[in-house]
Parts: sequence; C-alpha cells; structure tokens
Amino acid sequence: MTKETHSEMRRYQRISLPKGMTVAWYGGGQQQACHVKTLGMGGLFLSGSTTPPIGRDLKLLFQVPGGMVQADAVVRNIAPGEGMGVEFTKINPQDRVLLERLLRRLLT
Repeated sequence: MTKETHSEMRRYQRISLPKGMTVAWYGGGQQQACHVKTLGMGGLFLSGSTTPPIGRDLKLLFQVPGGMVQADAVVRNIAPGEGMGVEFTKINPQDRVLLERLLRRLLT
C-alpha cells in the first residue's frame, strides 16, 4: 500500500506539529509527559521512548488555545525509538470543540 493510498483511507486529516505540543498520559501504572508529533481528530502520534503495549487504554490531558482537553485513548501502534500512535476513544463535546477549532486554525 502506498502512502497516498494509506492517507486517503484515513478518516481524519492529520497535521504535523514540528514545534510540538505537550501531552500528559497515564495508564497501566505508567505516566509520562511527551510531545505530540502529529495531531488529528482521530488521535495523536506521541514521541517518546517509553510506550505502553498496543491495546492499552490511556487517559490524556493537553492544553490547546481556549482550555484543556481530556480524552480517553487506546494505543494503536508503536514505532520503536520514535513513539506511539493513539486513537481517541472518548472526548466530551466541549473538549471536541476545542480540538476542532485548533485543527481548523492549523489546517487553513
């Protein structure tokens, strides 16, 4: 599968955050703060060498313009030495609005 084909299959557009944004996560007795490398309405790619196993449920907390976003997520993939991809599983409506506003601003 080519990158173009794979990206066309994604449900949500993603944006790279070269300057990063910090997210705190905890789950399975672990907790860490790390940088967001990629952001989308479906989830995040987080940099870091400490990664919980695929399938682990996590709680996320990160600040965006307008407030703090809290979300439940699950680890979907791990890139050894780079980080992990997490998919949002639950975000309350107010936090979803904050995230949508940020993405709209960054994508235009």
